[in-house]
Amino acid sequence: MTSAPTIWINAGETSGDLHGQLLVQALREQCPGASFMGMAGPAMREEGVEALLRTEALSVMGFTEVLAQLPRIMNLLRTLKDQLAKTRPDVVVVIDAPDFHFRVARIAQSLGIPVVYYISPKLWAWREGRVKFLRRHVDRLVSILPFEVEFYARHGMAIDYVGHPLLDSIRTQKILATTPRANRIGILPGSRKREITSLLPVFSRAAALLAARHPDLEFVLPVAPGMDRDLITSCWASETPVTLVDSSSRYELMRSCRAIMAASGTATLETALLEVPTAVAYKFSPLTYLLGRMLVKVPFISLPNLILGESVFPEFLQHDANPSALAATMSQWIQDTPARARVLDQLGTLPGLLGNGGATARAAKIVLETMRKPSNPA
Repeated sequence: MTSAPTIWINAGETSGDLHGQLLVQALREQCPGASFMGMAGPAMREEGVEALLRTEALSVMGFTEVLAQLPRIMNLLRTLKDQLAKTRPDVVVVIDAPDFHFRVARIAQSLGIPVVYYISPKLWAWREGRVKFLRRHVDRLVSILPFEVEFYARHGMAIDYVGHPLLDSIRTQKILATTPRANRIGILPGSRKREITSLLPVFSRAAALLAARHPDLEFVLPVAPGMDRDLITSCWASETPVTLVDSSSRYELMRSCRAIMAASGTATLETALLEVPTAVAYKFSPLTYLLGRMLVKVPFISLPNLILGESVFPEFLQHDANPSALAATMSQWIQDTPARARVLDQLGTLPGLLGNGGATARAAKIVLETMRKPSNPA
């Protein structure tokens, strides 16, 4: 490792961009002279990562969605290969997003650059056979979910479990001291265009049903960097008002909510660690949903339920993601009901299952240990 190493970090979606920002912060603490480049979103760019490619260029999810974007994805990969060959970083870190990052890992390995896969892909859900690819093309595999250790061990692969990085950024004294508002409902429709267009109209109509039953409710929606406010406004399909809030204090806003409607994704783990009851929804394209039902092997789609091993957050998929079902569930949590108390009791056990903090610092140490040594050929 050189005294001033170059670290390439690749984030393929918004959640990966946020994890990448935290990882860069931890890497800077341990190696102040390091420089950073790669595929970066707003959070990583704010942290000073040189964005040779932008995360926003790769914002798709699902089988058919990826197929529709295939020409653009292949062009991104060609650009990425050219940039890696030109810059010759000391290590490549890819974050989640396996459909894209498996190809990035193969490219980096072909150039003799070590690869750290941070936030191991969810092969336990489907396509277990891809473990063989990871054994061949990845130098270190870093997991943030406790149950993955046993899964990869069954496939003869050792991984580095570091705990979950969200504990450090969410479970802070300031955030947890945020005053809850009994009449505030959060709306988290996801960051991808397809998520917003498919879920936000449903969430808005559910909000209208809730407002009819509880007239004093207010609805708030944090707008992350890169999200299209005009798109959000156009997809809010009810007369019930919603307040769009800058996401700079996203966690404080979420913590202040009585309950939340959220797209399935990292946001559900955020709301769980903030101890806010959440109704989880998702709509896939018809083909994606059909293939998913045949191939996906897990009983839940949201991380809190998978980690806790039970349906703590109600999940509403496809046709079940409708306004009346969401409103009925949310209504159970407006008052101090036994149903609300059960959810809060279960959420209280979650932080202990995800380590004791310091996950990102441990991941940064692994990245620095995996640097290409100066004696290796460039």
